Amino acid sequence: MGLVLILLGLVIGLAIGFWVPFSLPVTAAKYVSVAFLAGLDSVLGGARAGLESKFDLGVFVSGFCLNLILAGGLTWLGDLLGVEIYQAALVTFGMRIFLNLGYIRRSFLKKKGEPSDLERLISLDSRPL
Repeated sequence: MGLVLILLGLVIGLAIGFWVPFSLPVTAAKYVSVAFLAGLDSVLGGARAGLESKFDLGVFVSGFCLNLILAGGLTWLGDLLGVEIYQAALVTFGMRIFLNLGYIRRSFLKKKGEPSDLERLISLDSRPL
């Protein structure tokens, strides 16, 4: 039932997004792009934590909010100083997104019962010389 509600919400959200005219002001474009990447980074980090069986809702929500606030604050500070500081946030969040995606991809491609990279590394270090 939960999956049906999620899919229904997704379809309704996409329909509203396509049919309601919306224009983003140029001045807000930097803020929205940084906020989008910060949110995507948090979601992928939460997915990775779920795959590692380490997911904690409190950590996820606080990290999501803190990422958005920090990214927006850097962008705002950069606008005040006349420096494009938001690009540092874009690079950082971009790198973290690709790292998390790589981990998620590898965890789906890894065969069941196959040792993890860490287990393989430990087994190499413990063999006699």
